[in-house]
Amino acid sequence: MHHQWLLLAACFWVIFMFMVASKFITLTFKDPDGYGAKQEPLILTAVTKVEEVHVPEEKHLPEEFQPTGKAFSGNLIRQPLVHMERLELLRNVCRDTALRDLSHTAVSKFVLDRIFVCDKHKILFCQTPKVGNTQWKKVLIVLNGAFASIEEIPENIVHDHEKNGLPRLSSFSDSEIKKRLNLYFKFFIVRDPFERLISAFKDKFVHNPRFEPWYRHEIAPGIIRKYRKNRTETKGLQFEDFVRYLGDPNHRWLDVQFGDHIIHWVTYVELCAPCEITYSVIGHHETLEDDAPYILKAAGIDHLVSYPTIPPGITVYNKTKVERYFSGVSKRDIRRLYARFEGDFKLFGYQEPDFLLN
Repeated sequence: MHHQWLLLAACFWVIFMFMVASKFITLTFKDPDGYGAKQEPLILTAVTKVEEVHVPEEKHLPEEFQPTGKAFSGNLIRQPLVHMERLELLRNVCRDTALRDLSHTAVSKFVLDRIFVCDKHKILFCQTPKVGNTQWKKVLIVLNGAFASIEEIPENIVHDHEKNGLPRLSSFSDSEIKKRLNLYFKFFIVRDPFERLISAFKDKFVHNPRFEPWYRHEIAPGIIRKYRKNRTETKGLQFEDFVRYLGDPNHRWLDVQFGDHIIHWVTYVELCAPCEITYSVIGHHETLEDDAPYILKAAGIDHLVSYPTIPPGITVYNKTKVERYFSGVSKRDIRRLYARFEGDFKLFGYQEPDFLLN
């Protein structure tokens, strides 16, 4: 009898455990917050929604103003990291109120005169002299159809704006200017600011081309008269004279007399208004071997034209040369020069020179 009761109790225990297990299994597979089978449909649903997103075409715009080469406005992830970082740095410095006077400028006629237009491919290029701009002008001349290839362009035509087929943005009406600034692919090139000044000095006052006599015969004497310390010195314009002129807070008095010739040494801010105009790409002269093909592809013209061959080593920053030129300049004059060009250094990620810190 005792064994019968034990057997009966065991049967009831087995039945009870079976009921508990069944309930547990039911609860587990019906739990809406559980993992497993419930997660996969959620993921599939999300993917389906992304694929169904439709980006409408800008049909309200005339065809001639439809944006081209807009990898930047559509999907920033496609940009190489370095170009994203450059634009982000630019935006951050533009927002820095402490540097506002050095980073902002009005989009004046002087700025619009610097920007060349290629309507056929919807491109704007801001000219920043002494950073390989002649070659970019050749690219645009070909794109505009004035010449079939870069090799066919005579050197004397490149900077002749009556013959090279490159209209300036300033030649359009206000509404046409605004449309192009809003919709076109826009770029310019920068270089270490101090090395660019050395290049300008050498080109215009040392190796002065005979077809530009005014630099040596008009501008140089004007700088010497005002900024040379040793009045008995009869040598031509020296680099230290040039630096004193550029670093003088009252330099604009001479700038007005020199006219547009100052484009070779004024700041990038004054030339291109990078905090007022939203540029698509900012190339660097030091990395031009990589930046030039990237710009052509981003603008959608890499299948039409190539950037001219870059001689080996010509774009590399020459620290020794920069230090040699500035070795004869007083610390005071260098600091005043840096104070004027600090915006260019900060906006485009160039380091303050070591010789200025010592």
